Amino acid sequence: MTTLEKLTILADAAKYDASCTSSGVNRTARPGQMGSAQAAGICHSFSADGRCISLLKVLLTNHCIYDCKYCVNRASNQRPRAAFSPDELARLTMEFYRRNYIEGLFLSSGVIKNPDYTCEQMLEVLTLLRRRYRFGGYIHCKAIPGADNSLITQMGLLADRLSVNIELPSQASLKQLAPAKTKERILAPMRLITRSIAQNRQELACYRHSPVFAPGGQSTQMIVGASPESDYQILSLTQGLYDKYHLKRVFFSAYIPVQEDSLLPSVETKPPLLREHRLYQADWLLRFYGFRAEELLGSQNPTLSPNLDPKCAWALCHPELFPVEVNTATYSQLLRVPGIGVTSARRILTARWQTTLDFSSLKKLGVVLKRAQYFLTCSGHLTPGLRLSRGTALRGLTALESGLLPQEAPQQLSLFDSANFFWEDGLTWRANPQ
Repeated sequence: MTTLEKLTILADAAKYDASCTSSGVNRTARPGQMGSAQAAGICHSFSADGRCISLLKVLLTNHCIYDCKYCVNRASNQRPRAAFSPDELARLTMEFYRRNYIEGLFLSSGVIKNPDYTCEQMLEVLTLLRRRYRFGGYIHCKAIPGADNSLITQMGLLADRLSVNIELPSQASLKQLAPAKTKERILAPMRLITRSIAQNRQELACYRHSPVFAPGGQSTQMIVGASPESDYQILSLTQGLYDKYHLKRVFFSAYIPVQEDSLLPSVETKPPLLREHRLYQADWLLRFYGFRAEELLGSQNPTLSPNLDPKCAWALCHPELFPVEVNTATYSQLLRVPGIGVTSARRILTARWQTTLDFSSLKKLGVVLKRAQYFLTCSGHLTPGLRLSRGTALRGLTALESGLLPQEAPQQLSLFDSANFFWEDGLTWRANPQ
């Protein structure tokens, strides 16, 4: 089997890992240009300073001793199999890099023989790249649950980021769909990586020339839709992982039915892409906006709204907190307003030192007024001409999600000046008593 045939098989087998985004581009180099994109394995990720970098996303092998029912590479699945030798994959990575196809490597693997042997093979790839080829580019490597701690530690000293995939959100689902895996076996390397990163920070504080352990931190992935867990269960687990293991990122992958099994959704079922999108939006609120999982969902409402993004849905359910006066609100209050992000909230705080803000000023500061107008006042006034009720806000926000302009959504006219309204019982705006 040629190297190109192996690459085609193993890059395709790696596409279900959602820890970076596949470009799907097959653009060859043209005269006078530098660099090109290959559909087989090239994907995009983002560095800490915001640069978009291209990675070779590939498996060392798609042979696997496990028979996880949701996995396309499961042992019982009849599909083409291939494997790179460590030297072959290291040389391939360097050839791609020299041709300006990639800036880094995303390396995962099926489990061959046992976790220790698999980790040893992956570790050899990293060793060759870092020491023989002096490769200083980005490397993201998957740690194999069940491997010896010393192997994962050595891997962390060579890779920029490590990740351990949780795959399914509960022990019950793992037992049913991946009987060879257990929750404890998956969390053990996570704990090791967390401890090693913390210890390495202490070492670097004392000895600045100490080797750095996984400077990009660690991440994980959960499959959405293969098992019956609710959005609330998934977000609660996500919150716990951030709190306990200090993960950089939790990735969600909409389950793509690839084979028939009585325990899995039918192959005719479409991947739950909208649900995946809503979970990513909720995850963003957990990481950057100070929300907690229990604020967004609960046992009584365990599912994220398909019609509204989580921040808008939360705001509509808490009318007692709105409207927020933009000229006096705290940073945390501003972050809770739909249409205001981290950057625009900071801009508002800075601009307030020099002037009193109005709605035209907010637009210049990057606030998305199509959403924020329902939850903000400027000097005590709502957006001029806005006839507001809770139903109007719901219809306007829903229209935005469906691609309609707010003015195209039907509105109920009010008999009162909207600037003199307040929320009452979470149902509608009532006139302020004079």
